Amino acid sequence: MAEVMGRLEDKVAVVTGAAHGLGRATALRLAQEGAKLVLGDIEAEALAATAAEIAALGRPVETVVGDLTEPAGAEALIGAAMAAFGQIDGLVNNLGGARNAKIWEMSVEDWDFTLRLNLRGTFLCTRHALPHMMARRQGRIVCLSSGAREGTPWTAHDTGGAAYSASKAAVHGFIRDVAIEVAAHNITVNAVAPGPIDTDRTGPGLLKLEETSELGPIRLTPLGRLGQPEEVANAILFLLSDEASYISGHTLAVTGGR
Repeated sequence: MAEVMGRLEDKVAVVTGAAHGLGRATALRLAQEGAKLVLGDIEAEALAATAAEIAALGRPVETVVGDLTEPAGAEALIGAAMAAFGQIDGLVNNLGGARNAKIWEMSVEDWDFTLRLNLRGTFLCTRHALPHMMARRQGRIVCLSSGAREGTPWTAHDTGGAAYSASKAAVHGFIRDVAIEVAAHNITVNAVAPGPIDTDRTGPGLLKLEETSELGPIRLTPLGRLGQPEEVANAILFLLSDEASYISGHTLAVTGGR
C-alpha cells in the first residue's frame, strides 16, 4: 500500500466505472487519502463490493447504479454527491471500454458503442458536475485517456482498435478545451493515459498476447512489465491533489516509457 498522507482529507470525489479495474483501484486509493466517495457504475453487485471495501476503511461512500452514458444516469450520480455531501471537489471520468474489430470488419454499431462509452459519459458527468464546482470556484476533473490514443501495436495487430484509439485521442482534445473554458473558475481539467495495465479484465488478455504475438505488450514497453492499477490510481490522485494546482489541460502518460 502507498504511504497515506491525507491529501484528500474530507474532499468529495466522484468516480465513474468504479466497479472494476482502474475505477475500483482509484476509488480505494482516494479513500486511503481521506476522500468521501460517490461511485457510479452499471454493475450493481461489483459496485457494492467496491463500496464495501471503502466502508471498511472507515470512509463515507455512496453508490449510484445506472447507465452513465445517458443524461439521467449522469444527473443521478452528480445529484447523489450533492445530496449526500453538499459539494464535489473531484470528478474522475473513468468509464470506458471497447468492442474491437479490424476497421474493414467493424460494424457501425460497435464503432458507435465504443465512442459512446468512452466519450458520452465523460461529457455528461463533466457537464453536470461543473456548475457545482463553478459555484464554489474550485474543482479537479481527471479523465481517462489511454496510451492507445496514439495507436496500440498489440491491439491493432491482434484484433484492431481504431474506435478505441480514436475515442481516447478525443479525450485528450476534450480536456485541452474544457481546461481553458473553466480556467477562470479555478478548476483544473487533466487526463491520465495508461499503458498496458494488469487489471482483472485486461491483464489475462495482455499476458496471452505476450505469449502469442510478436508485438507483445511487455516486450514493447521499455520498463518490461505490465503496469499495476495502483500505479494509475496514484497518478489520478496526484492530479486531484493540491500538489497539482498549477497543472491543467495535460495528459499524463502512465505507460512504462512507451
